[in-house]
Amino acid sequence: MAQGTVVVADDDADIRDLVTFKLGSAGYTVVPAADGDEALRLITEHRPDLAVLDVMMPGQSGLDVLRSIRADEALAGTRVILLTARARDVDVDAGFSTGADDYLTKPFSPRELVHRVTTLIGRG
Repeated sequence: MAQGTVVVADDDADIRDLVTFKLGSAGYTVVPAADGDEALRLITEHRPDLAVLDVMMPGQSGLDVLRSIRADEALAGTRVILLTARARDVDVDAGFSTGADDYLTKPFSPRELVHRVTTLIGRG
């Protein structure tokens, strides 16, 4: 039985595949996206419990996608973790002020990501 659905958006295929594998192994249904435009389309289509968004992607950034999620009444309750190499305080502040539920910097521990996903979905 799946524990929930997670959209994973990262333009780096290796990271996207790693996150997809780890979350899938933890029992989640994972829907991968290669960029922000695809992520927003899949989030709208699948209505996931949570989205893991890279901040720096071609087309719409993770922050752009997050703004669209928070502005859409039907999607606004979607939990969002930003997963990014941008670790400066100003970047973290921008992520949270845009509406992120959590912020994890690369390089990251896949085990920690699974734990954070599980915690956030459990709060839903």
